[in-house]
Amino acid sequence: MKSKTMGAKAYRIFSLIVITIIAIGFAFPLYWIITGSFKTSMAINAPSPQWWPQEWVSTNYEKLFSRQTAPLWELAIPFTKKVFAGPVVPAAVRWLINTVFMAVVSMFLTCFTAAMAGYALAKKRFIGRSVVFTLIVCAMALPKQVILIPLLREMSALKLYNTIWAVIFPIVGWPFGIFLIKQFAEGIPTEMMEAAKIDGANEWKTFVSVAYPMIKPGVGALAIFTFINSWNDYFMQLIMLSSTSNLTISLGIAKLQAENATDFGLIMAGAALAAVPIIIVFLAFQKYFTKGITMGAVKG
Repeated sequence: MKSKTMGAKAYRIFSLIVITIIAIGFAFPLYWIITGSFKTSMAINAPSPQWWPQEWVSTNYEKLFSRQTAPLWELAIPFTKKVFAGPVVPAAVRWLINTVFMAVVSMFLTCFTAAMAGYALAKKRFIGRSVVFTLIVCAMALPKQVILIPLLREMSALKLYNTIWAVIFPIVGWPFGIFLIKQFAEGIPTEMMEAAKIDGANEWKTFVSVAYPMIKPGVGALAIFTFINSWNDYFMQLIMLSSTSNLTISLGIAKLQAENATDFGLIMAGAALAAVPIIIVFLAFQKYFTKGITMGAVKG
């Protein structure tokens, strides 16, 4: 019995060491970016790396926030060419606001539509249900580049090209999100839904009071996936956005870099700034993320 206890303790210690090493390996790039953003150009390009800045400077962030300017916000009046612009701020601030707005709105709209669609496909019986789900699964394997030209023409026809909405709307109908929520909705007991209907609940009340609490972990996991997917969708942002005031933080940093020689300090400052919202979102939804992944794996 004592040998088993010692063996279990040794296994836990070994597992903790391995997990710690892996965690350090994954966290090291973030550490390198953050510390590198406070280094001088000479320190960054030194032959031997400085693991800790010998001299902390804010030059890279000063360059990031001083190279270009843009209005804090712009409001276009429908059916006119009038645009009301806010106060002028560093372009990096506007880029960060654009990116956060794009990712947050995409996250909420995708979770909302995926939750309802996944619930309907899992618990409702209607003609063509299997065909619709098959098409959604097939769409998951369809590269975005294949539909780029029709999508671009559609956004142009809707007068949405070169606006944040041109990046948001293509993400909202994410097939993976519908597939993920459907897997969770399959586990909703039919008896609970029937009991809610007997109590007089309509379809919306049943979804909100019975279905949503049970698929909430999946929605939380989808929120993180959508936020990161939208934030990192550089290709779609590059195609749909062009004007300086509508750029995202990644496009803005790339544009600044293209105007100058390679400036790793500026790149690291922009990357560190762009990483902050993702870290905040992950910390806020991490319990749903973990629970969602484990439950989805069991049900999948």
